[in-house]
Amino acid sequence: MVPFRLAIISAVLLVAIGCGNGYSTPTAPSPVSSPTPPAGGASSAIAIPVGASLLGNRAYAPDDVTVAVGTTVTWTNTDSVAHTSTSDDGTAWNSGSVPPGGQFSFAFQNGGTFSYHCAIHPGMVGTVVVR
Repeated sequence: MVPFRLAIISAVLLVAIGCGNGYSTPTAPSPVSSPTPPAGGASSAIAIPVGASLLGNRAYAPDDVTVAVGTTVTWTNTDSVAHTSTSDDGTAWNSGSVPPGGQFSFAFQNGGTFSYHCAIHPGMVGTVVVR
């Protein structure tokens, strides 16, 4: 009888251990390459075309864009290699590496003229004018 009870207790313990305590360890959310523009806010799109690293000031389409204060600009990489959208001053914004098919968005909260480039391919340049 004792071996039978020991087998039952062992089986119950194994099931309990296998089921866990019902709690899971929280995990950090996956990093997102770009925030989604706010609903209802103004937005503007800039494409990074195929072969952009060879296009210089035509590497962003359009290469010069004028938007209102508060507009969210979204860069979409349609090329087959990674690119960035990095402000020339290095502090206003930096997308980090945007993979093929990826996007990066930035909301322009202040007026001014903002020149930018690809940190991977420095010949790629563009300008955002915010009024």
